[in-house]
Amino acid sequence: MSTITTVALLVLLIIHEGISVGGPEISPRCQCITTEKRKIGRLIGEVEVRPANSHCTEIEIIATLKKDGQKICLDPDAPWVKKVLANRPAVQTT
Repeated sequence: MSTITTVALLVLLIIHEGISVGGPEISPRCQCITTEKRKIGRLIGEVEVRPANSHCTEIEIIATLKKDGQKICLDPDAPWVKKVLANRPAVQTT
């Protein structure tokens, strides 16, 4: 097998593996290493809920701040986070 054929096969395998994992926007691990426990409800613009899956066994709640668009992970067990989720529609991602 020639070098060019070998390189071409490797490139195709790498591209296929990237697509099967979910592409560059979905990471095959948990996004939230630490979570915010303090009340920041007024600062939150949007809330995203990521259910547990094969790559991350925890439910992840990611808030985007109104002011600067920074993403912060919230503690799903905090009572104030549960209130935020009850009062605001959350974007569900898979």
